[in-house]
Amino acid sequence: MRAATPRIAVIGAGPSGIAAGRNVIESGLGDDLVVFEKSDQAGGNWVFREEASHSSVYSTTHIISSKFHSAYEDFPFPDGTPDYPSHDHLRQYFQAYSKHFGVHEKTRYHTEVLKATPGADGQGWDITSRSAQGAEVSEHFDALMVCNGHHWNPKLPQYPGHFDGELIHSHQFKRNDPFKDKRVLVIGGGNSAADVAVECSRVAQRTCISIRRGHWFMPKFMFGEPGDVLYQKTAWLPPRLRQWLLQTTNLLIQGKHTRLGLQTPDYGILEGHPTLNSELYYFIGHGEVTPKVGVTRLDGHTVHFADGSSEDFDVIVCATGYRTTFPFFENALIDFDEKTEVPLWRKMFHPDHPSLYFIGLFQPLGCIWPLGDYQAMLACAEITGRYQRPANIRALIQDEIDHPHFDFYKSPRHATEVDYMTFRKELLNELRKAGLAPRRLPDRSLMNEMQTA
Repeated sequence: MRAATPRIAVIGAGPSGIAAGRNVIESGLGDDLVVFEKSDQAGGNWVFREEASHSSVYSTTHIISSKFHSAYEDFPFPDGTPDYPSHDHLRQYFQAYSKHFGVHEKTRYHTEVLKATPGADGQGWDITSRSAQGAEVSEHFDALMVCNGHHWNPKLPQYPGHFDGELIHSHQFKRNDPFKDKRVLVIGGGNSAADVAVECSRVAQRTCISIRRGHWFMPKFMFGEPGDVLYQKTAWLPPRLRQWLLQTTNLLIQGKHTRLGLQTPDYGILEGHPTLNSELYYFIGHGEVTPKVGVTRLDGHTVHFADGSSEDFDVIVCATGYRTTFPFFENALIDFDEKTEVPLWRKMFHPDHPSLYFIGLFQPLGCIWPLGDYQAMLACAEITGRYQRPANIRALIQDEIDHPHFDFYKSPRHATEVDYMTFRKELLNELRKAGLAPRRLPDRSLMNEMQTA
């Protein structure tokens, strides 16, 4: 795997990809680094576009984790950034990061990776890419970091019957204007579903949200602070007590779900991925959004629900999640689609391909990229020989599967779920074995330099 001057490939210049590129450069491996980016700029999912694209953000999207826990740990947001930054704040932030650490210069924009296969005798990776001009190039790399994200390939539900109105995935939702004076049904109970239902209700004739089972909904602010700031203060508590405290606090602030016509969750608040939205309760309480149970079948414009009720709609927006797919891998090689368990140690090390690293392929209650940065640091430590993965990695993967951080709800949505604080500790424990320390904030003068670069 290790050559005199190893060539490193990174797929994707989103938040995890630019963190991977930064770590490759800082580890002295940047001379032959190539970051492949299909679009025209860094930022991945956080680059808003009016047209359908890789990005799933819409015009009013704001992040669901606060700026205090959504920054790379040594690269703070600029002064004046709101507690919950918008997609444009994030785009500017990621592009500043990419330029500051030299990743921008190593990125091939408008370049799509078509195929990635193990090299001869399983050494390294043969990668075929295509430029904007259509030229295809095949190259060999000693190591591959996969950072293409897992919120870009929409998953649509299947129901008996047919719908004669407009049916789209929330990935296609960009603005609420097209839904003015229409009857809209949003399907789903996650963050996108809550956001889309609220946005549509501002202009639609009627808006309903269909949720097939109970979900935990959390406000973005609790006791005057962003919810994740409050949650991080409980890091010292045992996980079960932490869950009880968060769940009790949530119920004290918002009350029981059933009061607003929502179903009661049958799992703990940290055993799934809570929906962070301060407006959904408000809009349900004001009659602007009407909760519905799960859909059973479609008939023209009529939607039938599990409680026997039915209603006519003009538009259905399916906020039903995404598939975890890698179009450049053959399915026989890597296929995590619809899996409820992903067989990677620390959500990054593959047992059969030691030169392959997945960066950012996890879902915490919190932000992905600060910990993706640590994953990339660990990958580079292995490539340079400072770190050696455990010999019993298969047994460790099974142990992670058998002993998740919480008893997560069994579904593809939670296949990569982790507890942010526990996962951070696990990654840092491995980094310490390589003699590496956590990121630290720079002094104020460097922070100002980074913010104005």
